Amino acid sequence: MPHAIAAHANPKRAAMSVRKRIWTTPKREQKETWIVDYADLSGTRRQQTFDKKRDADAYHDKVKNEVRHGIHTPISSSPTIAAAGGLWLERADEDELERGTRAQYKQHLNLHIIPFIGEVKLGQLTMPMVRGFETTLLKAHRSRSMVRKIITSLGSILADAQERGLVAQNVVSSLRRNRKKRHGKGAEQRRQGKLEIGIDIPTPNEIRRLIPHLTVHRPTILTAIFAGLRASELRGQGLHDIDLKRAIIRVRQRTDQYGETGPVKSLAGNRSVPLPLPLVNALREWKLSCPKNASGLAFPNADGSPASWKDIVEKGFHPAQIAAGVVDANGKAKYRGLHALRHFYASWCLNRKEDGGLGLPLNNVKERMGHASIQITADLYGHLFPPKDDDEEFAAAAQALWR
Repeated sequence: MPHAIAAHANPKRAAMSVRKRIWTTPKREQKETWIVDYADLSGTRRQQTFDKKRDADAYHDKVKNEVRHGIHTPISSSPTIAAAGGLWLERADEDELERGTRAQYKQHLNLHIIPFIGEVKLGQLTMPMVRGFETTLLKAHRSRSMVRKIITSLGSILADAQERGLVAQNVVSSLRRNRKKRHGKGAEQRRQGKLEIGIDIPTPNEIRRLIPHLTVHRPTILTAIFAGLRASELRGQGLHDIDLKRAIIRVRQRTDQYGETGPVKSLAGNRSVPLPLPLVNALREWKLSCPKNASGLAFPNADGSPASWKDIVEKGFHPAQIAAGVVDANGKAKYRGLHALRHFYASWCLNRKEDGGLGLPLNNVKERMGHASIQITADLYGHLFPPKDDDEEFAAAAQALWR
């Protein structure tokens, strides 16, 4: 039976219907198909055919809702996800995003998105399809962390297409809003897990055991421990920006995975970090003994080129852990990357002075870490604040108030 609704944009051309078409083939076989006939947001007549009535009815109801809310994109005028992804990559090139970022985008699109849903048209994509795509990726042995990144890239493709007028809604954003309403922010954070001391973050005792065994890349790793720089910032650190007289290190540049040195990624990353006296002494001794290099880098290779992340980790950080007995159940280095040392620095800054830390407030830690907002610092490290035993103070205050 036909359906009828009022058109969103043009009441005179408003008829929306599901009707059956029957015809006879040259071989005198009788065929039938179901047609959804409607007016889109501009009042243009559109038709979509289906083999089964239930599929036509489902599309009719979907279009009816989308037209009513002004978010409908006709399938016939909608590009595929693969085509929209190509435009998205072009936009990344136009915006001159970092080379590493663009390479990651290409990997997400070509290795994960196109093989599974590349031929789907933007106008066909729904929240259930995105949910099914997530499941498909997990079954294809992508890690949960990787799946989150791929879905983020898919949402970015849709956002770019939305700006170009190629699709009316971003179903990835809608899916995330639904999940936040259903589970709340706290549930999402619990699923992702919190950084744990001794698992993700070295303990103070492990750091104490590690330091005497640092040989290869010793100044670099010590700076990671006591200044909390990112790996790219360590590799791109300028020698002239290490001020041992004032005991500060100015972070102004970074070196990416391709060995290209340039400014730090954000305004917040441009910062000055105070250096503790033991690190000042270690860097002074190293600075006197190290040869000058034309690159001006603080921690380069012997030829002055930027040291690679792999070289620092596999020749410096991992062997020192093994020598110090900081190992996993298989006898391998317990902490895989330099970011564990950045996490340690943040926890050391937050820890109480009586426990060997600096006891700094969260905003100071945010500045030292180079985070864009205090919310990032709080989300990552807020749970590391030591509990304060204030029962006696609370009882005294209540007694004073009672009097």
